[in-house]
Amino acid sequence: MTLAPAPLAAPVLGAADGGVRHLAIIMDGNGRWAQRRRLPRIAGHRAGVESVRRVVEAAPDLGIEVLTLYAFSSENWKRPADEVSDLMGLLRHYVRSEIKDLHRNGVRLEFIGNWRALKPDLVALLEEARALTVNNRKLTLVMALNYGGQDEVVRAARSLAADVASGLITADAIDPEMFASRLDTCEWPAPDVVLRTSGEMRLSNFLLWQSAYAEIVITETLWPDFDAAALAAVLAEFATRERRFGGR
Repeated sequence: MTLAPAPLAAPVLGAADGGVRHLAIIMDGNGRWAQRRRLPRIAGHRAGVESVRRVVEAAPDLGIEVLTLYAFSSENWKRPADEVSDLMGLLRHYVRSEIKDLHRNGVRLEFIGNWRALKPDLVALLEEARALTVNNRKLTLVMALNYGGQDEVVRAARSLAADVASGLITADAIDPEMFASRLDTCEWPAPDVVLRTSGEMRLSNFLLWQSAYAEIVITETLWPDFDAAALAAVLAEFATRERRFGGR
């Protein structure tokens, strides 16, 4: 189902009531937002950072425990070098400017993907942010950086293959639970909802294994226009669905 931009929705269920514990978002539409305003693409990305702030602030009050944001994919390196540089600069600025407030507000900051392959100074900054917030429990904010779902699955398979080759496990012992334990997201529950903004109908190599039973919600709202009201509308849509997990 595609959601049009919506006003604040009715109250939604919290995690304890069967609501959304883990929300994963493909933040799409920054470039189109800027283009419609005849602005450079970086202006759209900067506006997108403001949406991140709004959603992170609103999420705990809506019962969300884990919020995973597709911040930079492994395919994004194909973009023009100046845009990649701008995106990395925005990431640095966000972490430096927000980390104290995130910590004060009980937000734990984590990362998935090959983020340790980024520039050493950026990796050091991300490690510092993780260490500062590691004990926070109000919300876990997971940023997917240099992330690709297929790469994540391949890395998990290689890890298991190495253990089989070394005799630590047998091939027959491998089941979905064991495989999931080797994924970057093994610490958190699978997403209840995968949301994509901007109206595009694809997953773009995001959380491919983890999304097996997720509800997919598409909203026409461009990411820079996404706010607490739009988030509440997404959760209200989730509350209308019946999750069968392959059953009837």
